[in-house]
Amino acid sequence: MKKNIAVINGDGIGPEVIAQAVRVLNAVAERYKHQFNYTYCLMGAGAIEQTGNPLPDETIEICLNSDAILFGAIGDPKYDNNPSAKVRPEHGLLKLRKSLQLFSNIRPIITYPAVQHLSPLKETQLEGVDFIIFRELTGGIYFGKKETSPDGTQAIDESIYHVSEIERIAHIAFQNARLRRKKLTLIDKSNVLETSRLWRKVVQEIAQQYPDIAVNYMYVDNAAMQIIINPKQFDVILTENMFGDIISDEASVLSGSLGMLPSASYGVCTALFEPIHGSYPQAAGKDIANPIGAILSAAMMLDYFQMHEEANRVRQGVSWTLQNKFFTKDIDPINFYFTSTVGELISDYVIHKITDEVNQENVELRKSTII
Repeated sequence: MKKNIAVINGDGIGPEVIAQAVRVLNAVAERYKHQFNYTYCLMGAGAIEQTGNPLPDETIEICLNSDAILFGAIGDPKYDNNPSAKVRPEHGLLKLRKSLQLFSNIRPIITYPAVQHLSPLKETQLEGVDFIIFRELTGGIYFGKKETSPDGTQAIDESIYHVSEIERIAHIAFQNARLRRKKLTLIDKSNVLETSRLWRKVVQEIAQQYPDIAVNYMYVDNAAMQIIINPKQFDVILTENMFGDIISDEASVLSGSLGMLPSASYGVCTALFEPIHGSYPQAAGKDIANPIGAILSAAMMLDYFQMHEEANRVRQGVSWTLQNKFFTKDIDPINFYFTSTVGELISDYVIHKITDEVNQENVELRKSTII
């Protein structure tokens, strides 16, 4: 199978982790006889430096003409520390989401026994955690009208949702719940917000079309608490843009490291895949960033291409590296492996250059020959 992939490295550690995701995709192509063609394009701080625009029109055009998009990270301290900056790297990502109508952000939350000790939660609370968050991505407060009074003493952020925006992501969430444990939780704040009351009304109506799905409704403040108290109760979470942003970041700590979690953003015409972590500029260029989030994002892309066997092989490679303690610095600050080494190991696993048998003595001694 032949697929055209737009690659946006982005800022900070983006180029390093995406390089390893591409390496794994190339291993998949080699083993399963696919052809992946990559077109690299600009977005973020690098795009501002080169073009003055965080999202050049050429990038939008390339993305529209690709089968999928693989993206690294965005953000730069130069802009973060300048509140008066008129153009920011993040503007590029928001514009891309809007331009491509990427309305559904999907974040799977799973835990790995090998790294559960890194989570602030007790390991007994993490056993069996496996849920997925569906966050609406193009509506709500992030895209509403924004105003500051002339004297600078008052600011307004408008939040607007239309029924159609809620319906399209709700159906996707319900359909995915049917493929899982048939449980869906809507997270809102309908006791206070009019937009949340609309969300609850629409979801209640849609739920009648899915009588096999058990639907629960939870206020966002309670949900934030429940994710810590009893995360295994969740299966599919559905929520609006800002709540989804906050809840998904909170849930990410369950895995023990932000560097390990992937995400996908589905739209009308294409889809974008990216790790959930930020640009982490302090680690840029040092070959120490965790590439697993980017690699698992590539696995989600393979599922999007209906290459499910290939995606599962990549996930098996990730599990193998973690089980055998091939950890990057965020997991093990003392005895760690480099970004490129972890990417190479997973790639070799995908194409059967290495087996499940590992010389554990050599691993603990940091030997180069581990098999």
